[in-house]
Amino acid sequence: MSSEGDGAPAIGIDLGTTNSCVAVWKHNRIEILPNDQGNRTTASCVAFTNAERLVGDGAKNQIAKNPANTVFDVKRLIGRRFSEVTVQEDIKLLPFKVIKGSSIF
Repeated sequence: MSSEGDGAPAIGIDLGTTNSCVAVWKHNRIEILPNDQGNRTTASCVAFTNAERLVGDGAKNQIAKNPANTVFDVKRLIGRRFSEVTVQEDIKLLPFKVIKGSSIF
């Protein structure tokens, strides 16, 4: 384990509602990592087809033709209770299924 401030590499993830990015702290500087398309941000979207799992723009392009299997706007649900009124209102607007899972909190 490294102590704070010793210059050891660290990673940071910005999970945004629209886009996300990953950065690494290394050699006393921050580097934002590019995705497989060379972009420093990736659409916060994941899609599932019978053949593959798509992330980012590829997933975003699936929304119209594969809405039930394209997941987006989940940041607003993270850390919330399934029973919250606002969560239930948001779920009604989403084309994909959101189910209640077990909670360890």
